[in-house]
Amino acid sequence: MTDQHDEPAADLGDTQPVGAVGSQTTERGPSWLPPTPPPPPLGSRPWGDSVAPATRPMPTDDDRPRVSGWFWPVVAAVALVIGVIGGVVGGVAYENLSDDDHPGTVSEGLSGVDTVSLPPLKDGGNVAAVAKEVLPSTVQISAEYDGQEGGATGSGFVLDKQGHIITNNHVVEDAAENDGPITVVDHKGNRYDATVVGRSPVYDLAVLYAPKASGLKPAALGASKQLRVGDGVVAIGSPLGLSSTVTAGIVSALNRPVTTGDSGDDSSYINAVQTDAAINPGNSGGPLVNLVGQVVGVNSAIATNGGGTFNGEAGNIGVGFAIPVEQVKVTADQILRTGESRYPVIGAKVQTGGVNEGNGAVIDSVMDGTPADEAGLQKDDRVIAVDGQRVTDGIGLIVAIRTHQPGEKVEFTVVRDGSERTIEITLGSETG
Repeated sequence: MTDQHDEPAADLGDTQPVGAVGSQTTERGPSWLPPTPPPPPLGSRPWGDSVAPATRPMPTDDDRPRVSGWFWPVVAAVALVIGVIGGVVGGVAYENLSDDDHPGTVSEGLSGVDTVSLPPLKDGGNVAAVAKEVLPSTVQISAEYDGQEGGATGSGFVLDKQGHIITNNHVVEDAAENDGPITVVDHKGNRYDATVVGRSPVYDLAVLYAPKASGLKPAALGASKQLRVGDGVVAIGSPLGLSSTVTAGIVSALNRPVTTGDSGDDSSYINAVQTDAAINPGNSGGPLVNLVGQVVGVNSAIATNGGGTFNGEAGNIGVGFAIPVEQVKVTADQILRTGESRYPVIGAKVQTGGVNEGNGAVIDSVMDGTPADEAGLQKDDRVIAVDGQRVTDGIGLIVAIRTHQPGEKVEFTVVRDGSERTIEITLGSETG
């Protein structure tokens, strides 16, 4: 990575933060409860011993009870009513996914769609086995960029059986803002038109809806919190436009605070999973998968040495970053419910880039009437920990805040006039 330089203060409140770490870049241009066991078969005894049923003579025709003549018409009528009710329920669910104002939204959020958490490979597999399981759930995404149809390419994965797709915001941002076309391509080359349900520039995530892709296999959602440094992972996507590409590596680091974007207007702050699995332009939005075939992150950014390798774009040097799947689930749930995402704020600005490096985050200003102001945070306070977790710089503070949810109470450890104290702040909320 390149060296850091002094940069403007980043906002922890109303506007997008300014500042970047090193030279993490976004990629554009052509460029998760444990599963419950299934119920035992009808009549089986789950504790193991078998019991032979008592035998008795088969009834003769004269022994069998007779059915009244009105019985079967009533059964038929009940069945018809059940069928009608089922059709109504199905119609309601479909309508919920076809709202003209918010296409693809689901009022129950993630609990209202069919996701998967059971690992497809129970004992862990090799890369080939992981690829076989996850490739059918991985898609390539082609979106309009700068007026050019298909000018932005990226990757994504199938979230549920209803046709929702997860990808990065920066893959579809331009198309969403300009009502441009977005196409999803599965591993067999089938193409599906897609629309944006909602997106989060702050977390660099987007949810797409492709109703005709509802037959695609959902990816299993895992947990990045179960990862350890050195665990094997697999990245799947379409780097450089090469669809269904599989690369493998290890988890290089966890809880790595990074930011992507070229300016404050498009910066995203990520508490990332770092990996050395090869990630290149076009991998954006694709799944990072553990060795039991569960998604543990969404590939979002790479670190570069500043050089270009392909059509002027920087390529992989073994340092890639993925958004933890826990954040993906929170953001996807919000978007499915309302069509938009929310993130926590405190209403203060923090210095980023070369300021007090490694010794905490210096508060540059506090806005009146904000959660930070009401809690007593002051300008020049140096935040050294959030909920007991060390903070080394401004970007680390932003990321630490954004791993929480609006409305939560967070304890800041600050140094003021040489003395250490704690301040409890109730997080506010913004859309983005």
